[in-house]
Amino acid sequence: MARKRDTPPGQVIFPAENLADELARNQRSISVAEFFEKNKHLLGFDSPVRGIITTVKEAIDNALDACEEAGVLPDIYLGIFRKEDDIFKVVVEDNGPGIVPDNIPFVFGKLLYGSRFHQIRQSRGQQGIGISAAVLYAQLTTGNPTMVISRCGAERPAYKLLIQIKTETNEPEILSRDEIQWDRTHGTRIEIEFKSSLTAKKRLIEYLRYTSVVNPHTRIRVELDGETMTFDRASEEPIIPPKAIKPHPHGVELGELKRMTAASTAPLREFLIEGFSRVGEKTADEIIKSSGIGAEQAVSSLNPKGLGHLHTAMQAANVPPPPAQQCLSPIGENLIKQGLEKEFQLDFISARTRPAAVYHGHPFIVEAALGWGGKLESEGTARIMRFANRVPLMYQQGACAITTSINSVNWRTYGIGQQGLPTGPLIILVHVASTNVPFTSESKDAVASIPEIEREITLALQDLGRDLKTFIQRRDRSRQTEERARAICSIIPEIAAKVAETLELPIPDTSPIEGQIMKRLVAKKKTIDGIVSISVSNYTSHAVDITLYCITTDDPRDANPAPVFVEQVGEDFSAVWQLRIPANDVWRTEYKGLGRGSIDIRGIDEKKKVVVDLDR
Repeated sequence: MARKRDTPPGQVIFPAENLADELARNQRSISVAEFFEKNKHLLGFDSPVRGIITTVKEAIDNALDACEEAGVLPDIYLGIFRKEDDIFKVVVEDNGPGIVPDNIPFVFGKLLYGSRFHQIRQSRGQQGIGISAAVLYAQLTTGNPTMVISRCGAERPAYKLLIQIKTETNEPEILSRDEIQWDRTHGTRIEIEFKSSLTAKKRLIEYLRYTSVVNPHTRIRVELDGETMTFDRASEEPIIPPKAIKPHPHGVELGELKRMTAASTAPLREFLIEGFSRVGEKTADEIIKSSGIGAEQAVSSLNPKGLGHLHTAMQAANVPPPPAQQCLSPIGENLIKQGLEKEFQLDFISARTRPAAVYHGHPFIVEAALGWGGKLESEGTARIMRFANRVPLMYQQGACAITTSINSVNWRTYGIGQQGLPTGPLIILVHVASTNVPFTSESKDAVASIPEIEREITLALQDLGRDLKTFIQRRDRSRQTEERARAICSIIPEIAAKVAETLELPIPDTSPIEGQIMKRLVAKKKTIDGIVSISVSNYTSHAVDITLYCITTDDPRDANPAPVFVEQVGEDFSAVWQLRIPANDVWRTEYKGLGRGSIDIRGIDEKKKVVVDLDR
């Protein structure tokens, strides 16, 4: 006879069969909305501080994608207003093509609903989760519905909808739908209210600046809790949206192949040629021969064993990589430079766009840029700017393959300090464009460690590192040249003056000696008894056409010769002279002042000019 267990007072022991019945009664399916309601951290809504950044990010991503697909230059308005102590309203308005009224509830009120999930092309959004997750987060924290206004053209009316999500069924709930007057001829406006915080205001502005860098065709006007700012566009050329391609044989999993064959009535040879990218008649025949399946057999009739043979043959076939230039839209080296120059005043910028590569059948392109100097802090680690499909990655930097690749480069080889990450006044930008960016989680904050991607990032950074090393070496040589020129221009005249005083002779002209030593264009500024004198000596063998710039707190408008242009900004004056100086000739100008400011020469090779400020 079985011994009874000791039962604590008040505890009831169910027979095993009754317990199983009780568990069965409690089991039920859950909707995707219910799942993410309880696991909102997976989508980037893990805290009120981060919630506002994630909401803005998802709304702007949708706006940019819509504008680019319509071929218009994005003009986006972002407003963030505090309604109560911890409740904010986020407004995002774009000039895109708008959304058909019947589709608005599903776009904003149903998770995993979108048009891009089954398309193989570069896109900011793929899963159909982002903006609807923001709607879910709003109703979870405040209970308020989301308002959407959209219009699809000047000849069509605008509609205003109030939407919530039924979490039990993951279906939209339309609280109201009205036809309204709206001043935009086409576009979409969304207003979301939720509990959050502006503690991360600095990071939010950083996100907007980074978005502007990699989307130089975009203008973003911002009202941020009483503060206004504009991130203007640096390019007037709209992006040509990438086109969708067919799946590549090397990028298809067995389960996906099973689904594709079940939906097709075509024979195997036609299925391979018509259904996959880069598969022609020769490649199809190679796959058919390797799989041992008849070319005319209907693919829908294949059993699991036959599907396995077909999948193995497809993976082993020598298929060219997918057409990356068709389905990807890289930023381009020139536009990356323009974007960086617009937002950061740098002394050096270099960018690289690597050739297209492939991982697991998915095409991708790595772009990178280095910026040095300017107003960047000279101490501390470099500023890392990570992007995937033109979207800034603001969190989980340490878990990202981009950071791992940056760490793996030996930056000391290029004259840059390194403590894990490189140090100094340096910006490192890396952009991964792909039809399927391998993120580490649904929040899309970090790129997974894929060897092919890490290799391309490393190669791009090493190439840029060599450019930066060349710049730093030239800068150091220029400094040495300037220091030598400063010594020549200050010491030789003093020596000549002392010798003349000792011998009781007139002070000789030392310019020919300076010219023989330097053989360059030499610009000098010095101040004596309240008179600022600027001279430009052409010690080269030919005439030069140059522009002389002077930024000073003195007023140079009474200079003789006078500048061709003078502009006053605050207490500073900017003066410009257009000069043509023959070989072995000297040009001079003078004006009253204290000599505070700087001069520069444009229009001649850096190696052939020396700028000496004797007032420093």
